[in-house]
Amino acid sequence: MARSSARSLWTAKLRDGAKLTPAKKISGARKILAQKVAQPRGIRAIILGIDPSLRGTGLAVIDNRTEPPRLLASITLKLPPKLIAYECLGRIADGVEALAKKHGATQASIEETIYVQNFRTAQAMGASRGAALSVLARLGLSVEEYAPKRIKMAVTGHGSATKEQVGRMVRSVLGLNHDLPLDESDAAAAALCHAYTGRR
Repeated sequence: MARSSARSLWTAKLRDGAKLTPAKKISGARKILAQKVAQPRGIRAIILGIDPSLRGTGLAVIDNRTEPPRLLASITLKLPPKLIAYECLGRIADGVEALAKKHGATQASIEETIYVQNFRTAQAMGASRGAALSVLARLGLSVEEYAPKRIKMAVTGHGSATKEQVGRMVRSVLGLNHDLPLDESDAAAAALCHAYTGRR
């Protein structure tokens, strides 16, 4: 009798639980979805954009706290062949740190590593990214990495846009009266991508 009673109680518990669990799960899922929808996209901050390269890293700082965003500064770190690779990395780190500190950047956006067939090119790209990222981490900036196609899509609406098309759109969005050098416009595009699509 006791065994039968225990079995009845357990069956009732499972039956009741089966009725309640889906509702709880649905309620929880709706709550999470509502939070995601409510979470706004875009970053209102001073953002440092980085287009990494061992010999020609592009840097650009934009202020997206205003409408439209403003370009505060841009520079291409042109490093001559006579410099050894590790010397280039030191110059990249110095350039990133100086620009971030001078303009009070709190956020940074950098291009992700892209697939290249040449191993030496991939190695140089990875090293230059590492030099920049290490400084950003030390300065305490919030950093996001974006694929080149995503940056192009965010700025021009087309993932296969040319550098020249990206440059023209950057000039238009930032209200510039001149074209930026390509490495700098790519860096500004990275910053704009974060400004448009980053999560708070």
